This record gives sequence, C-alpha cells and structure tokens, in this order.
Amino acid sequence: MTSEFISNQFLFDLILTLTMYNNYKLQTLLFMKADISPFNFKNIRNSLFRFSLLLLVALQISSCGSAKKSSYFNEVGNNSFATYFEPLEPILQKNDLLSINITSLNAEVTEMFNLANNAGGAQPTGYLIDQDGFIRFPVLGKIEVSGLTKKELREYIRGELISKKLLMEPIVDIRFMNFKVSVLGEVNQPAVFTIPNEKVTLLEALGMAGDMTIYAQRNNVLLISEEDGVKSTKRIDLTSDELFTSPNYYLRPNDIVYVQPNDRKVRNTSNAAQWFSVILGSLSLAVISISTFK
Repeated sequence: MTSEFISNQFLFDLILTLTMYNNYKLQTLLFMKADISPFNFKNIRNSLFRFSLLLLVALQISSCGSAKKSSYFNEVGNNSFATYFEPLEPILQKNDLLSINITSLNAEVTEMFNLANNAGGAQPTGYLIDQDGFIRFPVLGKIEVSGLTKKELREYIRGELISKKLLMEPIVDIRFMNFKVSVLGEVNQPAVFTIPNEKVTLLEALGMAGDMTIYAQRNNVLLISEEDGVKSTKRIDLTSDELFTSPNYYLRPNDIVYVQPNDRKVRNTSNAAQWFSVILGSLSLAVISISTFK
C-alpha cells in the first residue's frame, strides 16, 4: 500500500466523518426548530463556511496526482542519444498482404507482373501470404516468402526476372498493405491504426491515440508482438530515457500497445458514487440550513 493511497484514504475518512457530524448537527437543529440567536446563527454560518473551505482543500489535495507520475521521461535532461539500432525491417509472415509493383523499360511486358495491383475494384487485391508461407506470382509461380524480409524478397524477384530474361533492369517495390498497430487502454482515442509509410514509433502511436489519460501507468506500458505465431510481451517505462536506445522504439506490424490504468483510477471509480453523494448532501443541507435560519 503506497503512501499516496494512505493519505488519500485518510482524507476521505476525515471528510466523511466531518460531513456526517455537520449533517447531524444541522439535522438536529432543523428537527428541533431551536430558537437560534443572531449570534449563534453567525457561528453556525462561519462553521459551515470553514467546513466548505476544508472540503474544497481536501478534495484538491486528494485529486492532485504526482507530477512525475503524469509526465514522460522525467530523467531526461539536455542529453543526446546515439541510436545503435536501425528501424527493424519486419519479417514477412503468414496472412501478410503485400503490394508488389514492377517497373522496367518495357512497359508492355511489365504490365503482366502488376495484375494484382490493377485488378479493379475499390482497392488493389495485393498478394496474400497463405498458411504455408507462399504467394503466387505471375510467371514465377509459387514463391516461399514467409521468414524473409522485404529486401530479401525484392532481391529474389529481381534476380529471377533477370536470370530468366523476362525483364531488363527491373525495379521491384514491395510494401505492406496491412501494416497496422493497435493502441488500447488508458488513452483518449483507442483504435487500430493503419501506417501507410510502414514506420511508426511507440510515441507516435500514442500520439495518434490522443495521448495517455491522466490515469495511465506511464512506467508500465505493455507491448504485445507476434512473430511466426509466437506472441511476446514487453514492459516499457516511459518515465525513463531507455526507450530512445531500445529496439522497441519502433513498432512492428500488428503490434498491440496496452496502457494500464493506475491505482488512482481504480480508487476513483470505486469511490466516485460515495464521494458524489457525500458532497451533494453536504452542500444541499448547508443551503437549506442557511435559508431556514435567515
């Protein structure tokens, strides 16, 4: 149990006790219709005023979270970070959808290799890697692509077109058509995002999701990745500068970023109705009592 939880719980109990006590005194006076002198009425009004101030101050204190827990990269000063890793080139996997575009000096012959990109309809169909890890490419037939990078597949197709004298100096461009990342949990706009340029950092993904809420655990962000049917999880601390030199700085296709709620969110959710009823009851009774004793 953290010191923040203890202090907040103490404030809650204190306010609840004071509220019940003041409500009891006011209800007793109202019920008994006591003859209250102007002097006593002034004391009661001053007491209510002081209690209201105490209530507002206590609520402000209990609602204020730690600034460090609500911000990114607290340890980062005027530093520079050397990037020792290149953005990871994703490994092609089953169910990936690829756009493969061929260009060369012979436009008529080249056109037959781009049928999947010009199949008509609202969107190009592309090349779907099947459950065995293959695609079917015009003329070249079945190509096993699962486990390769885009660069390796690009060089393979280019080499086959040249060696079989199908094209001279072809240019092969391969892009993902389903490069997506998901951002869930304590963010303002959780969603699945399509990344057209196939390059996105963890911070950019959080930005697309509208940033974290005030209730997010910034030191315990969960990253879920999948490669060759095997899921892996990593915990990332966004209050530290280690992210800048981490291979997790760039996301891969189908990565899932889950931002967990902090303890404050859980407490606020469970106590919200109780807080609301206590405050509303106190303020209502104060208004009624002041109107009655005027």
